Amino acid sequence: QVQPVGSGGEQVQAGGSLRLSCAASGLTFSTNVVGWFRQAPGKEREFVAAISRSGDSTKYADSVKGRFVISRENTKKAVDLQMNNLKPEDAAVYYCAVSTGLYVLPSYYTHWGQGTQVTVSS
Repeated sequence: QVQPVGSGGEQVQAGGSLRLSCAASGLTFSTNVVGWFRQAPGKEREFVAAISRSGDSTKYADSVKGRFVISRENTKKAVDLQMNNLKPEDAAVYYCAVSTGLYVLPSYYTHWGQGTQVTVSS
């Protein structure tokens, strides 16, 4: 069974960068699409980015295009989210999860990892 664990969240100033990592135990991580979502207080969980099994295909929310990059190293069973030029509106708890396709709806994802908090100060 795949159980992702997200890490790397911390407080950063606006304009700064952070790298989140989603690591998974279990042997089937490489056979799953992995997505990152975020949820700010009082808001619904929203799609951020997703990457295909091979890493050849990616999808991003319009709000993060050009600033965030998702990548994966299946040998390390990890998917990273490099976040650059962070804005206060990027502050949220970030979650990773697995799916069968590059979907944007949370309902298409399972095995949600524990969240990691990202705080962006202006």
